[in-house]
Amino acid sequence: MTPQAWIAGIVGVAAVADDLWRRQISNWISCSAFAAGMALQIAEHGGRGALTALAGSAAGAGVFLVFYLLGGMGGGDVKLMAGFGAVLGVTRLLEAALWTAGCGGLMALAVLTFRALRQVWLRRTADPASAALSGRAADSIPYAPAIAAGVWLSLVPKT
Repeated sequence: MTPQAWIAGIVGVAAVADDLWRRQISNWISCSAFAAGMALQIAEHGGRGALTALAGSAAGAGVFLVFYLLGGMGGGDVKLMAGFGAVLGVTRLLEAALWTAGCGGLMALAVLTFRALRQVWLRRTADPASAALSGRAADSIPYAPAIAAGVWLSLVPKT
């Protein structure tokens, strides 16, 4: 397993757990990803590696910045992708962003389907007052699982 995969695995698990548990991603997770990515890139490529990490970080933030500004994504997601950008570099980060979009779309579809089915089931089995109360689900969907999955999929060796 490559050092990139180790870093992505550890950071991804921490981010997913934090996002699912607290519905936010701690700054220490994103900062750790950035620091580990910077150290890895410098160790592998010297001074040029620092530029690779910085460019990847900027690309990672830039990919999700528009969605953040439109209110569709939290700042923690943007910072997490920036941290992963330092680990991956620009090229692999863009691949990870595409994987993340696909995973996020599938995840959103699954959540919306589950919520709709739950509403149908509650209408048939419970009184209307309890169905209305339990139907108020959180508006947002934790996105760290999609980000982590996208990054992990980008690290799968191509044959």
